[in-house]
Amino acid sequence: MKEKHFDINEEGLSIRCRIMQEGNERTFNRVIICTHGFGGNKEAANITKFAEKEIAKHSKDAVIAFDWPCHGNDGRKKFEISECLQYLRLVINYVKETLKAVDIFNYSVSLGGYLSLLYIHENGNPFKRIALRAPSLSMYEAMLNKFSEDEREKLLKGKEVEAGFERKMKVNRSLLDELKEKDVRKYEYLDFADDMIVIHGTKDELVDINDSRKFCDDNVIELIEVEGADHTFHDPKLMDIAIHNIVEFFNN
Repeated sequence: MKEKHFDINEEGLSIRCRIMQEGNERTFNRVIICTHGFGGNKEAANITKFAEKEIAKHSKDAVIAFDWPCHGNDGRKKFEISECLQYLRLVINYVKETLKAVDIFNYSVSLGGYLSLLYIHENGNPFKRIALRAPSLSMYEAMLNKFSEDEREKLLKGKEVEAGFERKMKVNRSLLDELKEKDVRKYEYLDFADDMIVIHGTKDELVDINDSRKFCDDNVIELIEVEGADHTFHDPKLMDIAIHNIVEFFNN
């Protein structure tokens, strides 16, 4: 498998991207867009492993990943939902217009799952099929839980605080208000139910699997529960189960 790093420079933004493929083709019938979780980046091991499995099965496919704003090598410092959706739109446009993809797929994890669902709600569904692993459906609560009591008080007073792991980003009250308002659990995705699966570990310590159970039940979406898997699917065997299901779903 070959990979190349490049930037999408549009609308005053520079989106750091990574494309994985077998040969030297410049256009593809099928492209899978992978999005990472909060604090992650486009180099995530699960994205690499997925790309290896997908391209081994379909050598003409391409897999593209990118850094969300304030993640990885991205140049932004303040995390904003509107910019996240702008990034996803520009990547989709690149896949359509430059890579000439006929079919676009989406494999997203955690924060990426939330943002993908929000994008679909606000812009329509550009994806042939969608696989979400441990999506942060309750993103407002997940973000709020990242802060201490002192940090929450600062946010309520309109001050900025920092969030993140290896890399820190600026967060303010308006972000939390937007996340609370744009709760994807209250939106309907029935029209896309046949083309979507959700995979969630039963031992997820960060995102409640019951959110996925209710979301899938409400929207008649297939939920695959992986017994014993934590949020990151740290166990390689359990990660293999998740990726196998996604590859099969995309190629069914």
